[in-house]
Amino acid sequence: MSRADDPRAFLRSLLDAAVAAALPARVVPPHLPPPPRGRTIVIGAGKASAAMARAVEDNWPGPLKGLVVTRSGHGVPCERIEIVEASHPVPDARGHEAAGRILALAGSAGPDDLVLCLISGGGSALLTLPADGLTLEDKQAVNRALLASGADITAMNAVRKHLSAIKGGRLAATASPAPMVSLLISDVPGDDPSVIGSGPTVPDATTFADARGILARYGITPPPAVAAHLAAAADETPKPNDPRLAHAVATIIASPMASLEAAANVARAAGVTPLILGDAIEGEAREVGKAMAGIALSALTHGQPIAGPAVLLSGGETTVTVKGKGRGGRNVEFLAGLTLGLDGAARIHALAADTDGIDGSEDNAGAIVAPDTMARARAAGLDIPALMAVNDCYTLFSALDDLVVTGPTLTNVNDFRAILIESA
Repeated sequence: MSRADDPRAFLRSLLDAAVAAALPARVVPPHLPPPPRGRTIVIGAGKASAAMARAVEDNWPGPLKGLVVTRSGHGVPCERIEIVEASHPVPDARGHEAAGRILALAGSAGPDDLVLCLISGGGSALLTLPADGLTLEDKQAVNRALLASGADITAMNAVRKHLSAIKGGRLAATASPAPMVSLLISDVPGDDPSVIGSGPTVPDATTFADARGILARYGITPPPAVAAHLAAAADETPKPNDPRLAHAVATIIASPMASLEAAANVARAAGVTPLILGDAIEGEAREVGKAMAGIALSALTHGQPIAGPAVLLSGGETTVTVKGKGRGGRNVEFLAGLTLGLDGAARIHALAADTDGIDGSEDNAGAIVAPDTMARARAAGLDIPALMAVNDCYTLFSALDDLVVTGPTLTNVNDFRAILIESA
């Protein structure tokens, strides 16, 4: 791929490599356990769970049955494992009903059976089973407030676990004493299994007090039933060393860093030096964009921390504090901040996208920035700061025809960012 002839195609090739490295058909088969003496029950949740189920079916030597729930539009046909599609990021009745059935399947397992659990990003919203005394509407209200608050995924999932009958290790506890093997595709900074999909099959170190503190920190007033449930703290999540989780094993089979390294290999093959800045970068999306603009400008001007031709690669999950009613997700908001920071600098191009193919709740994975983005925006009468003020960065990049649209990728290792610094 010639970066000089087509920087956009080069950047897109890096994204494609990152996604390919995390596809279930590639990462699931090497981690499948041996068949049990008894039944094999497959359960799971997440944007990649249907594709993971298909990979299990295609490579499993014996009989199996099960149920997984995935985001609408992310389903993959399976013959023995039932696929349910439900709403994300705000849960709905379909996910609620599927979660109840998944919990029942886990509870039906005996000591000679194997429960194979497939978890990926998005599982928190899709695997929705409210704790006793709470309703789906209660959880929906809290979820919407968290999504708009700017809270990071670790904080959001700490709250979700303490409003749930299935998250935070409760699913594994229900399956005990049957052995449970969980295969996880990580979409969270730090690859903490207890955060991926709100950790339904692993111990949870957070507490009801943590959940109350997070809501207070972000100024969220929950529904009365939620406040009462959190205050009562009557049924804490399973903690490390809980005997009910003694037979549960969790393995991360795909991660943001592995995808960044795959993209780095493609860059090297094209004669571009990669520099991975990190796979767990968090913060307000627009501010992270401005900070990375500073790094890119330093590379362009001073050759530090790397001289061109080079590409700065990063992953993680930024956040957006929603203040307006515009359209767009964290990747286009990151790119808007980057554009302002670069201020039309020559020889710098960038791409940012969510590896699941959906940036926020729109139809794009992300977008691309070029040296002329600022000038084209001005010529089109687009006020970038004004659009950012109402969280309408989708409109910006759509008007410039710079959106990156992949459709559902059927995996999810979080955000992917690549900033190309060309040589003088």
